[in-house]
Amino acid sequence: MSPPRVWITGAGGLLGSYLIKTARRYAPDWQVIGLQRSDLDLNDFAALRNRYLADSPDAVIHCAAIAHPPACQRDPEHAHRVNVDVTCQLAEFAVAVPLFFYSTDLVFDGKRGNYIESDAPNPLTVYAATKVAAEQTVLANPRHTVLRLSLNFGKSPTGNRGFNEQFRNELTAGRDIALFTDEYRCPAAALHTARATWELLNQRATGLFHLCGADRLARWEIAKLLLPHWPPLPGRVTPDTIKNYQGPPRPADSSLNCAKVQRLLSFRLPGMAEALAQYPEEVR
Repeated sequence: MSPPRVWITGAGGLLGSYLIKTARRYAPDWQVIGLQRSDLDLNDFAALRNRYLADSPDAVIHCAAIAHPPACQRDPEHAHRVNVDVTCQLAEFAVAVPLFFYSTDLVFDGKRGNYIESDAPNPLTVYAATKVAAEQTVLANPRHTVLRLSLNFGKSPTGNRGFNEQFRNELTAGRDIALFTDEYRCPAAALHTARATWELLNQRATGLFHLCGADRLARWEIAKLLLPHWPPLPGRVTPDTIKNYQGPPRPADSSLNCAKVQRLLSFRLPGMAEALAQYPEEVR
């Protein structure tokens, strides 16, 4: 018998590429079909349906999205089509098989932090609202799974998908960056996110899970962890406070509690400092 097939959308992005790179080790029983934008336009629902029927995957891991909040604010209609409508189509096609959907810690308003899965979302941005809407569709099927993530770092094929890559690219271009000392996330290595995803798929875990790093860090603290791994760069980094921010609303503390998913994993989810100490090459 041929091995079961798993679709990975967004295979050219950060998480999609790590799922493919780690599949041999953590998902050796699966035949991986990675789909990049050049392979299939997910917004073409007729083509999406035809390809799905042709491949007949036994599982889907849906990574593709517009994950840049400012881009979603600028074009809410396009953000909704990509982040919600495409997810709804995939959920409909994959009604009888596992579907894993990546959501975000930004579904919360950030007033409290340390959110658990039963806490009610309160999205502040278009991006977060599209993720909440997509979550609802995915979770309507008891076979399907939503993984809420925080920032992920690593090396993407294009060199600009990980937040660490975006940060370094800005500094390399000589642009100065002010980072908040009072806005908190829980960064994770894409390597660990991919490993956890494969473990959950292999277990056929379903429902809603928070999946991120163990450290609750301000953006300024994140920068201080990354900078020692790089040579001196032209741009400068300075501390700032979210109180000075004038743009669209953003959560002050979207940290997640991962106790639920941790009970299912064979490894302990590390914090960012520990992950960097173990795998410094992931940001160099």
